Amino acid sequence: MDKFNAMHTFVRVAEAGSFIAVANQLNVDRSLVTRQISALEKQLGTKLITRSTRSLTLTTAGAAYLEKCRVILNMLDAAESSLAEEKAIPRGRIRLGLPLSFGLQRLMPALIDFGQQHPQIELAMDFSDRRANLIEEGIDLSIRITAELDPGDIVRKLGTCRLLTLASQNYLAQNGTPKQPEDLLNNECLTYASDMRSTSWQYTAQGQTQSIAIRGRIAANNGVALTQAAAAGLGITRQPDFIAQAFLERGEVVEILQNYRASELGIYAVLPSNRYIPHRVSVLINHVAQFLGSAPNA
Repeated sequence: MDKFNAMHTFVRVAEAGSFIAVANQLNVDRSLVTRQISALEKQLGTKLITRSTRSLTLTTAGAAYLEKCRVILNMLDAAESSLAEEKAIPRGRIRLGLPLSFGLQRLMPALIDFGQQHPQIELAMDFSDRRANLIEEGIDLSIRITAELDPGDIVRKLGTCRLLTLASQNYLAQNGTPKQPEDLLNNECLTYASDMRSTSWQYTAQGQTQSIAIRGRIAANNGVALTQAAAAGLGITRQPDFIAQAFLERGEVVEILQNYRASELGIYAVLPSNRYIPHRVSVLINHVAQFLGSAPNA
């Protein structure tokens, strides 16, 4: 048994809390993961994981072994990365978590360019607007667009984007054009959300910030879908500039409340908190940062 591979597998299982999740990450049968952990326990002469029908729990020995494995594997990653840096040829696999709209519109050109420049690197891209758990899902790097980071997030800021308030000319002709944020109270607002709970939009003018409790019957977790609904006259939405740009250029929506500044969203590279950052990941972050820095409206 390759001890280092077994340690890697054990750490993944401990963090994900599931044999099936790790098997899916590694694209192998669940039975292979189970046998590897069983062989490791046999070699160590102690139980590392207590299995039940619904969950996995580390034993006291397993919890202690997990911390030692993390230290050893991080040192191994650091040593390998140092050699890779000396050779100046980044190589290996990077699993990426990418926001759907921004990923397709702004990041794919950078990632295609990166793939062409670094043929020794494999890119596995997961496009989704949900907030992934990097450790549990085995993601090496996530690009996240948000106004608020989670406590403990390890990030590098790549840029910002502006939020624009949008509506179609037809909607405004029928319902009137809001002149100030308070006017949104009497309008249908299309919200970025996974449920229909009430939310609020913040605007700032002359140093004063106000929060408007908006309402609406349509919510979605994708900004393009909401902007399409706004273009169809279903209400007012507020979206980042990289989504709004194409709709504005086609004249499908117009920007309103331009005298009131909405809060900016940060564009971040988010990294797992428990791992050494491999050289290949650092190279990718630098490439994306440089690409976004030279891109319009980034």
